[in-house]
Amino acid sequence: MTRGRKPSATPKTTAQRLDAIVKSARTIMRKDKGLNGDLDRLPMLTWVMFLKFLDDMERIEADEAVMEGRAFQPAIEPPYRWRDWAAAPDGITGPDLLSFVTAEEAIRLDGTKGPGLFAYLRGLRGRSGVRDRRDVVSTVFRGLQNRMESGYLLRDVVNLVHAIHFDASDEIHTLSRLYEGLLREMRDAAGDSGEFYTPRPVVRLMVELIDPRLGETVLDPACGTGGFLAEAFDHLSAQANTVAKRKQVQRGSLRGGEAKSLPYLLAQMNLLLHGLEAPVIDPGNALRFRLAEIGEADRVDVILTNPPFGGEEEAGILTNFPDDRRTAETALLFLQVIMRRLRRGGRGRAAVVVPNGILFGDGIAARVKGDLLANFNLHTIVRLPEGVFAPYTDIPTNILFFNSSGPTENIWYWQQPLPKDRRKYTKTMPLQTEDFTDLRSWWHDPQPGPNAWCVPAADIIRREETGRVIDANLDLKNPQTCDTIDHRAPAEIVASAISRQFEALAILQELRTLVAAGSEGDAV
Repeated sequence: MTRGRKPSATPKTTAQRLDAIVKSARTIMRKDKGLNGDLDRLPMLTWVMFLKFLDDMERIEADEAVMEGRAFQPAIEPPYRWRDWAAAPDGITGPDLLSFVTAEEAIRLDGTKGPGLFAYLRGLRGRSGVRDRRDVVSTVFRGLQNRMESGYLLRDVVNLVHAIHFDASDEIHTLSRLYEGLLREMRDAAGDSGEFYTPRPVVRLMVELIDPRLGETVLDPACGTGGFLAEAFDHLSAQANTVAKRKQVQRGSLRGGEAKSLPYLLAQMNLLLHGLEAPVIDPGNALRFRLAEIGEADRVDVILTNPPFGGEEEAGILTNFPDDRRTAETALLFLQVIMRRLRRGGRGRAAVVVPNGILFGDGIAARVKGDLLANFNLHTIVRLPEGVFAPYTDIPTNILFFNSSGPTENIWYWQQPLPKDRRKYTKTMPLQTEDFTDLRSWWHDPQPGPNAWCVPAADIIRREETGRVIDANLDLKNPQTCDTIDHRAPAEIVASAISRQFEALAILQELRTLVAAGSEGDAV
């Protein structure tokens, strides 16, 4: 991705300049009456940067094609390229700019009538029926609207973004980090709607331990803003030391799914900034397919994900699952899909973040865990401490590591310790990558120790005489620290107890629904 790029200013100068550009753009957008908060402003800034980035990228590729004596077909044709309508600081503005961007039919810069910018971009299709960058652009803009009401303020934002040089390697690297900072700022608002973005140290750990290899296909069915896929792309790119291998990484190695339009847009931009030229991300709900109809063609080698938990799916989604596996807990539905989509024969492996409620839940949760233990090798559970997902929730979370070489015989547990003199992680003192140093060392030669213990799977599963799983409690405490005094402040202990009560209440409500359904069946 850096081939053909020119060096820019020093990293410090670049970071300061780009930070100033983005801050100025956000200040301008605050003046527009059509935008309410960062949930509106960030998508606006992103689609503007997206189009500038595409134009810079295609300029580079066109120059390379000329040097190599081959033809080049751009994804976006005149007069819709950034250089055609956005580059001149005194170019189209005000109502004319708004009309050009948003109208289904507009007066174009050459005076002729044609589709407006968004209408044109939504209508793009890959050539010869093969998915390419045109399909990516089309899908991105299908879920976008221009919410700015002032074409003059939009012109000011466009002029600022035009000063970002996406053909300079330093600026690409710096903007990627700056962009991740913008994503972090979105988290408070996103957390209000139940979306908890995975901390980067956890993402890096999961990718490193699963270790995707060149030639394998990696999936995140609930990819959010694309953190796991971006990290997996970097991991695979480090293995690609030839042109052929780089093409292999670019074509079909990574797949994602994200049903919500804003995270979908952010994921596309995030992956493009990392160097993935045509991200393959499904804009639909990964749960919309009937579980029984997911076959070999849908399976992948690696799944890395933090599926939403505590959510609620519509009734139509639940019909895609077996009667005795339907639940309001979204994480359990995703876990079933993940098991179904993992490559068989020992090749498939997964790392999945789940809340504590999954580990100790019975009923449907126990049956799903029974499926996991019977058909897969759940070899490791990493127990994360409270506060890892601050400020969204203090509910403790876990990482399940399993592969398709099952059934499970033994489960290793690793209790991630808090740093010395810390009672929990917080928003201002979050988890750091180096906190996992001991876990990384232990992973390659697991042995019992202060933070690690092993449990036979046979000790966990309880079945009825018919063989039906009635309990599969994975919520096992570290046997060496069970009697440790809880040093948290009383308010923290109470808050944690309340969150656990909510988890228990959700399970009871699910049981009540099942009992009511059973009563109706008896009446019939």
